[in-house]
Amino acid sequence: MTYPLENALFNWEAGIERLRSLEREGSLRGDQVTVPVREELRRRLGATFVAAELAEIYGAGTDWALQLPGVDPSLPDLQDLIDAAFWLHLQAAGDFAGGRRIELDS
Repeated sequence: MTYPLENALFNWEAGIERLRSLEREGSLRGDQVTVPVREELRRRLGATFVAAELAEIYGAGTDWALQLPGVDPSLPDLQDLIDAAFWLHLQAAGDFAGGRRIELDS
């Protein structure tokens, strides 16, 4: 069963907004979470991927992110930061541009 991209996008967009808010407040450096999560996503997906593949990883759960070096599981808003990392990684998807999915020719 595939995880709906629309559901993932909803969570990821909320996450990136929360990250931006926390950074504006100066209460947190988001890269403490987003960098290690994106590195792991790059390892899992490789350099070439589509948005649906990223959504599948997300749908399978993000508990693995709590085990990454440098990620403090006690951080407030941790799930929002993980979601923000997925949003940031989405920008490199082969079928995603400017905040919307694009259709690829088969």
